[in-house]
Amino acid sequence: MTGRRILILTNRVPYPLKDGGALAMDAMIEGFRRAGWQVYLLAMNTSRHHVGKEKLHKLYPGIYKLDTVDVDNDVKWLATLNNFFFSTQPEHADRFTNVAFQKKLLSVIKHFKPDVIQMESIYLSVYLPVIKEVSHAFTIQRLHNVEYQIWERLAKETAQPVKRFYLKNLAKRIRRFEMQIWSQFDLLLPITQADGDIIRKSGCGTPQVVTPFGITLREQDHVAVQEHWTGYHIGAMDWLPNIEAMDWFLNDIWPLVHKSMPRFQFCFAGRNMPERFFSSQWKGVQCLGEVKDADAFIADKKILIVPLRSGGGIRIKIMEAMAAGKLVISTETGMQGIAAEPGVHYLKANSEAEFAAAIYYAMHHKHQAEHIAAAGQQLVTERYNQKNIMDGLLDKLLVLLDTSRKAITS
Repeated sequence: MTGRRILILTNRVPYPLKDGGALAMDAMIEGFRRAGWQVYLLAMNTSRHHVGKEKLHKLYPGIYKLDTVDVDNDVKWLATLNNFFFSTQPEHADRFTNVAFQKKLLSVIKHFKPDVIQMESIYLSVYLPVIKEVSHAFTIQRLHNVEYQIWERLAKETAQPVKRFYLKNLAKRIRRFEMQIWSQFDLLLPITQADGDIIRKSGCGTPQVVTPFGITLREQDHVAVQEHWTGYHIGAMDWLPNIEAMDWFLNDIWPLVHKSMPRFQFCFAGRNMPERFFSSQWKGVQCLGEVKDADAFIADKKILIVPLRSGGGIRIKIMEAMAAGKLVISTETGMQGIAAEPGVHYLKANSEAEFAAAIYYAMHHKHQAEHIAAAGQQLVTERYNQKNIMDGLLDKLLVLLDTSRKAITS
């Protein structure tokens, strides 16, 4: 396998490894590297997730090369309005369209001559036409989720009429954009089978390999400390579904929990925490903002609370929590993509009353809750082993590459 070359394009530098998107990209980069591929990582160093030069040069020393291009992807109201009235593309695609990045991309393709080009964001597919003009590389789209589903769910949960109208329009644009793009790649890598089924039902015949995020031994390492039966949540708080989830939990669910169990404690953390979560006060709740060490944060807490009502893909923080032996209480949306059974591997809660009841059950039936947590741990460590997942992908990819090469040379 040595000598195979892959160019991986990301819409942000996968650092720090504190959120699902960064962890998923890192797992793919390291998977190809460990398999002996020459990995060239070309990443947008965006204004919203900017990484300084002093840290960049330390990242991925084992790959062929890491290159970055500074990209301003801040939301600008004038540009957003212009897109809404004068464009049919999703506003997200416009924000990741960058002349300097395209120039660098074409230069890398010319000199690196990749066998495979893989994109880690659907919005980077705006560069697919120019890629096909200059390269016969096998093209792969990694699908961290089906994007339009996120925005459809957000629109459904939004009460404000103008915002709901905008989100519904955005969801339609993204849906049209995704369905046009899926058929233009040589291979799709949905992160869940549910996402793969959506793609097939759309009529897209592009080959696909379901490639979930996997857990490695390194990711399971955590400090051995005494666990307390307290609740926690951790996630990037510049992602709308997480903000929505915390608003719902704190304003509608927590009063029920605190009333029935005044001593129960809940702590949540995440980067780019909105200021209102620090200033607002809920008895028994602690907001920490960004934490330096996520493993240390969760080490002494037993119950992961996941009140997600929108979003897609697979929740990596859930899988990490299950691998660490935590009890997960989650909505069905939060558990999407994980082959876990409610009541067996986790506790399901889709309403305010169900969340309060699930937490009450866990606190008053700790022996049974421990069994559920242990079953979840076994499921994740056996079914979502990163090495096995990557080996399966590489075996199928090599077959497709050989078939593609024969078709080009015939």
